[in-house]
Amino acid sequence: MATVDATGGLAPAWRGGFGRLWTAAVLSSFGDALRGSALPLLAATLTDRPLLIAAVTACGYLPWIVFGLLGGAVADRVDQRRAMWAVDAVRGLLVACFAVAVALGHASIGLLIALAFVLTTLQTLFDNASTALLPVLVDREALGSANARLMTGQRIAGGLLGAPVVPLLLVAGAALPFAADAVTFLAAAALVSTLRTTGPERKARPAGSTLRREIAEGMRTLVRDRALRGLCAATALCNVGVGALIAGMVLLVTGWLHAGTAGYAAAMTAYTIGGLTAGVASGRLVARVGRVRAVLLAGTVQIGALVVMGSVRSLVALAAAMAAFGFMGMVWNVNTRTLMQERSPSEMLGRVSAAFRTLSVAGAPLGALAGGAVATAWGLNTPALLAATFFVLSVASLIPALKSDVPVVAPDDDATTAHAPR
Repeated sequence: MATVDATGGLAPAWRGGFGRLWTAAVLSSFGDALRGSALPLLAATLTDRPLLIAAVTACGYLPWIVFGLLGGAVADRVDQRRAMWAVDAVRGLLVACFAVAVALGHASIGLLIALAFVLTTLQTLFDNASTALLPVLVDREALGSANARLMTGQRIAGGLLGAPVVPLLLVAGAALPFAADAVTFLAAAALVSTLRTTGPERKARPAGSTLRREIAEGMRTLVRDRALRGLCAATALCNVGVGALIAGMVLLVTGWLHAGTAGYAAAMTAYTIGGLTAGVASGRLVARVGRVRAVLLAGTVQIGALVVMGSVRSLVALAAAMAAFGFMGMVWNVNTRTLMQERSPSEMLGRVSAAFRTLSVAGAPLGALAGGAVATAWGLNTPALLAATFFVLSVASLIPALKSDVPVVAPDDDATTAHAPR
């Protein structure tokens, strides 16, 4: 079902499956923000070596390279709803065990790295299943609005509500953010399990079909589509920079700016506020310039924001740059995901999503380690400048994809609704 929103575009109906999926995603994002903010702070108490702290971030990306394609192929084979709630239940139990370990004083860098690796391994199945399930819950014409609402809700819960309270929770106990994260995983699993829907219709697999062949088919579908191919290459380059930025952010704020954990929370809150603003404005921007051009504009503005982060020694300037970075990051994410859902055959969406995600995040672990290395060699502000360099390359690689762009996504436009790859 869909309704008409205030801008005149189609929006998903809140009642039914989308509302429950949205609530589960928001709850889970709140917990993820608690864990994501607490992990680097906990790591910084265990070691002052930038490379070891960066390794925690790197191992949060590595499973996408190792297992991402397999996760997408499995997501196209199984009941996506059941896969999602089962994964969340397992993740909830794992994080609960980690919270107990922290409470008992058994936390170590090795344990942090192992937790990041295992949780992301499970996420490869969850995210691909979620991407493939959304077009079943909402009308195709409302996908852009549905993705914007999902990401905006996640940003509210994850950044505006979750990240700022981490320092307060840490005062009460280092294990508390992780215990809360475990609860949100289990609550999200319970919500997803109540969805009464089936996945997209699947054609019977031909005799002799294997996971390897199905993965290859998804890769070919991605490569043949000019817009998705360009977006994937651009996102891959961006993620090298993002890996470096994330790995060094806590040291940039607490070490280079000497702003402490409160400054770190302020920077992340500014990032969230920027993203929330984009969640409202993204639709109007796309209507004016088209999805691919909106992504190109987003990357260009983010270059400037990164330069400010790495060159201006002021918490106010950092917060303003983070707000701009968050705004354009939301524009980028909403439109790349929507394009993928619009341009991919429904029965292959899990595999196309996996191919896109795996290829695009492949450089993030390298970026995280490179960020740690340049911070050690040349200063705690240099990871942001390294990230800006990769964003310049990203914007340049996106230009060829403009030929397949359309200014307004319409349901009868072959460029956005055709089931056959281009």
